[in-house]
Amino acid sequence: MPRFQFKGRSNDGQLVEGERDAQSPAALAEQLMDKGVIPLQIREKQQQADVIDQIMTRFDLYRISVEELLMFTRQMAALNKAGIPLTRAISGILDSVRNPLLIRALEDTLTQLESGRPLSMAFARHPKVFSNLYVSIIQVGESTGQLDHAFSQMAGYIERNRKMNQNIKAALRYPMIVIAAIAIALVIVNLFVIPKFAAFFEANHLELPWQTVLLLNTSKFFTEYWPWLLGGLLAAWAGFRYWISTEDGRYRWHRFVLRAPLFGDILLRAYLSRFARSFAMAYGAGVPIVQGMGVIARSIGNDYIGRHVAGMREGIERGDTLTRSAQRTEMFTPVVMQMFAVGEEAGNLQEMMTYIADFYEEEVDYDIKTLADRIEPVIYVLIGALVLVLALGIFVPMWDITQLARR
Repeated sequence: MPRFQFKGRSNDGQLVEGERDAQSPAALAEQLMDKGVIPLQIREKQQQADVIDQIMTRFDLYRISVEELLMFTRQMAALNKAGIPLTRAISGILDSVRNPLLIRALEDTLTQLESGRPLSMAFARHPKVFSNLYVSIIQVGESTGQLDHAFSQMAGYIERNRKMNQNIKAALRYPMIVIAAIAIALVIVNLFVIPKFAAFFEANHLELPWQTVLLLNTSKFFTEYWPWLLGGLLAAWAGFRYWISTEDGRYRWHRFVLRAPLFGDILLRAYLSRFARSFAMAYGAGVPIVQGMGVIARSIGNDYIGRHVAGMREGIERGDTLTRSAQRTEMFTPVVMQMFAVGEEAGNLQEMMTYIADFYEEEVDYDIKTLADRIEPVIYVLIGALVLVLALGIFVPMWDITQLARR
């Protein structure tokens, strides 16, 4: 967005000058007059090229955080509820936005709105900012005249997902830090500590136990081939990133993550909670079930679950009930399947799906609180094994040298 320098007079005749971002001089003049400032001079400020911004834009590296999307959604809900026109609301929000990706999306949205296109269609042009579910809820809000309610619904949905993701990250932070510390310690020991002992043992011509031989050979391998190891790790990481960028690779990786020990089951229930919450919100907003299932399948964030949801959608299109379609996926527990059946029979599917989401969220919260207790024994065993190998490999030969010195 271009930046303009302006001079003007306030209502009491005081000179006002400054800088501000705006779509055009006319848009800035309108903003100033809304604040009681009569513009006298407006000119665009020449800005130096930002090399970092050009690189980030060229390689499409900008991302929008959950917090930024949540703040924008809440602002739009409040401004729509106050009856402020969309173009004016988005123009006002643009003054406080700093994320280049969101700025470009909102600028294009303004252009689309001024051309007569609906808001949902403008949002759909920016899938990296607005998901399929987001666009669908906004589309329903436009068609029913309850756009402020649609934004409020999305804000609540984003907030719940944000809290759950934060809880999962907080639970995994401790074990990840410990594992990283162990890895760093192993690298330091193999590259700097053990080679000193190797020279000492070789000078004394000791008969070394197998633990020491293992440590010395491992250290020798690290010191001689560490550039190749580093290059191999970088190549493996690049290959992994390429693999998960493919449709089949991403599906297999997402399936593996959900089946991983300790935390796979937690992630599965977190995604199922997201599915149930999304379904309840879309169904309550008036989105047809088939369309809603298709939107959820594309925006749930896990290809493995997304394919199962797409399979449920195909079953409903063939005439099956939601309960039978869900049962074939084998993702839901018998208790949840009973909730599906009761919701369909009683005609309160939205309420039951909300109960299911709450049920899964409670289970995830409990498992997250106990995750550290389950991971700690594994970490202790790893640290104990590392200390044992180092102790036997280093201190046993040193003990032999001490005994020889005493004799």
